[in-house]
Amino acid sequence: MDAKIIVATHKAYQMPSDSIYVPIQVGAEGKEALGYLRDNEGDNISLKNKHYCELTGLYWAWKHLDADYLGLVHYRRHFAIKKQRDKWNSILTSNQLENLCSEYDVVLPKPRNYFIETNYSQYAHAHHAADLDITREIIAEKYPDYIPAYDAYMKRTIGHRFNMFVMKRNLFKSYCDWMFSILFELESKLDISSYNAYDARVFGFVSERLLDVWIETNKVKYKELPCMFMEKQNWIVKGFNFLKRKIGNVKK
Repeated sequence: MDAKIIVATHKAYQMPSDSIYVPIQVGAEGKEALGYLRDNEGDNISLKNKHYCELTGLYWAWKHLDADYLGLVHYRRHFAIKKQRDKWNSILTSNQLENLCSEYDVVLPKPRNYFIETNYSQYAHAHHAADLDITREIIAEKYPDYIPAYDAYMKRTIGHRFNMFVMKRNLFKSYCDWMFSILFELESKLDISSYNAYDARVFGFVSERLLDVWIETNKVKYKELPCMFMEKQNWIVKGFNFLKRKIGNVKK
C-alpha cells in the first residue's frame, strides 16, 4: 500500500517494523542526529517545536512526503486494531490500513470524553481560554463556514486528541493548508511571553481542537481505532491533575 505515516519522536526509540511508518526527529534543528529523517531539512518550522510540538514533523511531511495516504502518530502512541500481549504486535499494519481505506477516507483515534467538562472548559482550565477565543476570531474572519462546527465542538465533552490521523493525500494537504494558516495567524496575534513551558506548547494544543472542526465541516467519512500507548501510564496522577484544574484552576 502506498502510505506513509510519520512517527514523531525527539529521542531514539523502538519503531514499528512495517514499511508504512517513517520515523522523524522533531525539533531537530541544533540537536544531535538520531538516525531518522529530520524536520529541519528543506522547507521547515523545526525551530518552532517547543511551541508546535509534533506539528513541526507534520509540517515537514506536508511539504516533503508524497503517498496515497499520509498520517501522523507518536513514538509512544500508535493506532491498534486488536490488542495483543505484545503491544508492538498490535500496531496497525499496512494490510489492515488498506482494508480500512477501501471504506474510509480518514483514520482517527477513538475520542476522549471529559464527561464533566466541555472541550472549551477543559482547555480553559488546563491552559488559557484566550488561545481558543482568538482562534475563533481568526476562523470567523478567514473561514466563516467553519464557525458552526467550531462552536458545536466547544460545547461538547468529546473530542479526538493527539493530532493522530491517516488521510487520503488530497485531504491531508487540504487539512494542513487550512490548519497551519490558522495557527500561523494565531502565532502572530497571541502574546505567550508570560506562558510557562507547558502552556507555551499552545499551537500543538490548539491544533488538537481544530481537527474535528475540519472533519465535520467537510463531512469526511472516518474510522476510529484504539490508541495504543506503548508505556505505562499513571492514571491516578492524571486524574488528580485533572481534578486540580477543574476545581482549583491550577495548571500542571
